[in-house]
Amino acid sequence: MSTNRFFFDGQPIVFGQGQSIAAALTNAGLRAFRHTAKGAHRGMFCGMGVCQDCLVTIDGIPNQRACMTPAASDLAIETQVAFPVLEDMPAPVKSNPARVLEPDVAIIGGGAGGLSAAIAARTAGASVVVLDERKVAGGQYYKQSASQPPLDAQQREGASLLERAHQSGAEIIGSVEIWGAFDGPLFLADVAGAALIVRPKTAIIATGAYERPRMVPGWTVPGVMTTGAAQTLWRSYRTLPGQRIAVCGSGPLNAQVALELAEGGADVAMVAEAAAPPWQHPWQAFLALTADPGLVFMGLGMMRNLKRRGIPLHHQTTLQSVEQKGKGLLATFKTASGVQISETVDVVCMNDGFEPQNEILRLLGAQMRYDTAFGHLRCTRTAGMETTVPNIFAVGDCAGLGGAPAARVEGEIAGRTAASRAGFGDAYDLFADLRRLDRYRRFQASLWKMHDIAPKPLDTAARDTIVCRCEEITLGEVMDGLGTAPGHVGTLKRATRVGMGRCQGRYCGPVATRLVAEAIGKPVEDFSNFAPRVPIKPVAIASILAAQEALDDLD
Repeated sequence: MSTNRFFFDGQPIVFGQGQSIAAALTNAGLRAFRHTAKGAHRGMFCGMGVCQDCLVTIDGIPNQRACMTPAASDLAIETQVAFPVLEDMPAPVKSNPARVLEPDVAIIGGGAGGLSAAIAARTAGASVVVLDERKVAGGQYYKQSASQPPLDAQQREGASLLERAHQSGAEIIGSVEIWGAFDGPLFLADVAGAALIVRPKTAIIATGAYERPRMVPGWTVPGVMTTGAAQTLWRSYRTLPGQRIAVCGSGPLNAQVALELAEGGADVAMVAEAAAPPWQHPWQAFLALTADPGLVFMGLGMMRNLKRRGIPLHHQTTLQSVEQKGKGLLATFKTASGVQISETVDVVCMNDGFEPQNEILRLLGAQMRYDTAFGHLRCTRTAGMETTVPNIFAVGDCAGLGGAPAARVEGEIAGRTAASRAGFGDAYDLFADLRRLDRYRRFQASLWKMHDIAPKPLDTAARDTIVCRCEEITLGEVMDGLGTAPGHVGTLKRATRVGMGRCQGRYCGPVATRLVAEAIGKPVEDFSNFAPRVPIKPVAIASILAAQEALDDLD
């Protein structure tokens, strides 16, 4: 650990090279970063810039995401108050002139699918720009570190993929916040306060997914975070989220992260898996084994290692509530037989499935269909990964959950197809790639059927459960709103303010949509959700003005 330090509410905080502010604060045992309008505390939740809950004030400028902002020496960081006094802010600095890029292929997202697409398109001869939200590309699956060597084979594989993308000649730009997407295609973004305009011939959207939480009483208190956020702290910054940890939800990520944290020195109190044990799904286990034996044996190895480390794995067990208890959290779980289990921990990690990050695709008008088994929208695509919008391609989990191996193959297909559409490379036979893709998809389909990843109905008896983190709207308020404005999620939004916060309904939106559909007796469809609007992410006004000036000059 270096001797670099910043100050948080006047307290010196030592940070290591490459750490984010959130990682440094967590390492110092601090988990509450801001106050809400109702006096509640919030901290890091998603760890990937989606929830907007880890906001802090940096050098007098409020609304800075601690999880996405690198720590730097001598920063004066303060707990974010609910309503910052704008008059106290430093005078706004005019943004530098916007940078304009016009590549053959623009790739939004630098994860498994996006990097694979970049390599394929560059191999075909097209010019490629990759825009990624994180400082170091690699996505949520590979989670690269800016300063630490790879922890394991998964990170080494990601490092190799990222190096190949760099060597291909693709320009990879990190810390990019895409806030606008328009016909053309045209993308408007902010890069560390500077405006960026991208006008490609073709575009590949590879924005991945974010985790679905389990909404129970107390799920918003500091110390409750997604399993992926805990993994980011450890894999990217070598920071444990806490010393004693409970992991819950459903899916292989929970077991994987529990093991990683235990190997890092954490005391993992338990893993609560909502699904029945694998041996109760023999047919699905057999199908997964025939599709990809290596991944099946990897999963069995994780189960064996949990047992070897003495980490209790409770199947058919779900989180019921979390409450603050002294400096820790009291997490209560219920088994299928009704037995309650309580654990006092520092941190509760949750993953109850995933939601595709499809805002850009929906903003561009790509056709979607609702998948009832997964509870999310899937993007309609051709065999070449093209959406219903010409020259717009989609790969990976943003188009519907499929897993990292499938995303890599989809990226290779989309990269070649997009490059060909831009005039580079000949049309090629998709047969071999589609066979590989089918194998990965069959494995993933069997894997998900062995877990309990469908969206869960909320306990209507717990009316004080918060549904909208940003606006602090409770389930009771949403249910009351359904009684007065049941027609569409948009009318519910106007009646209750659900979905009007900084995250723009990314967590509460799917829940509100399902509640409305149930109330009116109609199935969820593409247009049942909140409509994405520009800006799709919070952005400095100076960056918007710089982009507008540049666009005026281009016209």
